[in-house]
Amino acid sequence: QVNLVESGGGLVQSGGSLRLSCEGTGNIYRINNMAWYRQAHGKERDLVATIQCGGAAHYVDFVKDRFTISRDNAKNTVYLQMNNLKLEDSAVYLCFAEIHVSADYEFGYWGHGTQVTVSS
Repeated sequence: QVNLVESGGGLVQSGGSLRLSCEGTGNIYRINNMAWYRQAHGKERDLVATIQCGGAAHYVDFVKDRFTISRDNAKNTVYLQMNNLKLEDSAVYLCFAEIHVSADYEFGYWGHGTQVTVSS
């Protein structure tokens, strides 16, 4: 069984910073692409950033120059450093990973999410 567990969310003032973590545990052979999504209350889930196994990262426009995605393959962990947070960044942040449970089988897994609330 594989699990993704996010941490690091919380309440922060506008302009502040938070660092989210998402660790994969269980029967993990290898992790390919990892990503962060967010879902504000009553809205659709939106992609925030992705990172490939080799470290190449991509960001959506509304977080460019403010958020940084990174990963530690030895720890099966992806991070999201969020700086200069804005009110509109408030959401549940979820991680997603393409995980090989063996050499031949890969599945997509979601974490349960961590709440980020930005106050004025």
